[in-house]
Amino acid sequence: MTHRTDAPPPLEVREVTVRFAGLTALDEVSFTVAPGTVHAVIGPNGAGKSTCFNVLSGLYRPASGTVRLGTTELTRLAPHRIAALGVARTFQNIVTTQGTVADNLMLGRHALSRAGFAASALRLPHAVREQREHLAKAREFAGLTGLGAHFDTPVALLSYGDRKRVELARALCLEPRVLLLDEPVAGMNAGERARMAEVVRDVRAELGLSVVLVEHDMGLVMRLADEVTVLDFGRRIAHGTPKEVRRDPEVLRAYLGTEATGEDAA
Repeated sequence: MTHRTDAPPPLEVREVTVRFAGLTALDEVSFTVAPGTVHAVIGPNGAGKSTCFNVLSGLYRPASGTVRLGTTELTRLAPHRIAALGVARTFQNIVTTQGTVADNLMLGRHALSRAGFAASALRLPHAVREQREHLAKAREFAGLTGLGAHFDTPVALLSYGDRKRVELARALCLEPRVLLLDEPVAGMNAGERARMAEVVRDVRAELGLSVVLVEHDMGLVMRLADEVTVLDFGRRIAHGTPKEVRRDPEVLRAYLGTEATGEDAA
């Protein structure tokens, strides 16, 4: 798999506000994901992290503010349009067990398919050729995420950690410029968390993409992130490098002096 030579465009979130029935879930939140970096969005439960991700991927539309990928505004686009522009996401609680690893990854390639349904069903030469190319790319992404040996294995037979990596590989099959990871190590044991951190690091280095990470595991955040944005009650209370953020008094107060100390990040 070859490295990309062109950097992804910056992802700019500007003064985004989201309200639900009078409750302000995000209050004029701003941050920029620099090209090719890992940017973590953290905060206590109810801070607005999931709402932020849902805005970035087009599931929610903000009451005000903008999200831009380079010069393209994403704020009013449907999720499939945002995905087509190069923003792919995983979901914290969705780990499919249907079909093989290959079947799952080919679902990720579907959005990039140019051959129509009829051509594919009739196995016309150009459709067969395209299908073969997509399968080869899917196999590459399986290898990159450590799933190469399981390519033809039913997902139902895999460990929980491997299933989570299937979801990551499926998102990569969209060939995104920006990858949104929603709690990628939720429910994993220590060994699985370490493996996932290694895979995310490899993916970023190999593909040159930007990663936006929502995660409760502060050890993972401190190891992986270049920059961190901290939310609390829908407001941005801190921003900076992991070292800067874990020493910020506002962050320590929001976390009640527990998780944000970063003691488990050593």
